[in-house]
Amino acid sequence: MIAITGATGQLGRLVLQNLLKTVPASQIVAAVRSTEKAADLAALGLQVRQADYAQPATLEAAFQGVDKLLLISSSEVGQRAPQHAAVIAAAQKAGVKLLAYTSLLRADTSPLGLAAEHKETEAMLSASGLPFVLLRNGWYTENYTGSVGAAVQYGAVMGSAKDGRIASAARADYAAAAAAVLTKDDQAGQVYELAGDTAYTPTELAAEIARQSGKPVVYRDMPEAEYKAALMQMGLPEGFAALLADSDVGASKGGLFDDGHQLSQLIGRPTTPLADVVKAALVA
Repeated sequence: MIAITGATGQLGRLVLQNLLKTVPASQIVAAVRSTEKAADLAALGLQVRQADYAQPATLEAAFQGVDKLLLISSSEVGQRAPQHAAVIAAAQKAGVKLLAYTSLLRADTSPLGLAAEHKETEAMLSASGLPFVLLRNGWYTENYTGSVGAAVQYGAVMGSAKDGRIASAARADYAAAAAAVLTKDDQAGQVYELAGDTAYTPTELAAEIARQSGKPVVYRDMPEAEYKAALMQMGLPEGFAALLADSDVGASKGGLFDDGHQLSQLIGRPTTPLADVVKAALVA
């Protein structure tokens, strides 16, 4: 039995799609905060169980009979450590045999502020005695291409990454990797540093958007505080804007670059090219 937390999220749904290619639906648990939002998953034959990170009482019941558990990191930055601790404790009580956790690329040494809660979660897993595997995910290309429309409209990609190289991959690539690990044997103790096959600078990202859109788009680098303010003007909450700006500065220090190719090796194919994700964003 394999359980996926956050199963109605963007990554969770993609992991489920991959698992269903080789695992019977009856052997998959979709652990979700709201079962009402998972009616389509239940219709596929998956076991839908409530599992709210912020309500520990729901977790132990959700994990009963589960052999392998994918803990997709909470989206509530600042609350991740206690929420993940609740999941780990419930997994221990339920007798889970392997916990896979979606961490951050080189979480133990990353210059990104985002790494702190991942590092704390990894330490909790080490202390728990649970067999675990770390999926240290790099940046999603969609983190950048989600604002392609604004870049075309205003003629600029904004950021604070300078000439930092970003080895991002599509969300679907990371989902395929998670599914691969959950269906392999002998994964306990593995640490995967996952990133795209090809890296690019923000200037190259802007050039690709310009090439495909036929509109002039350049990269405009700015100080971290100015970039944060610009993101807030675009409607992002202050905390999320601060996180993105800090992550961009981390990228300028090499925090989002990796050339180990562990992701493509794990999924058995090249990672999705930047051009493909930009194309999909422009179409959308």
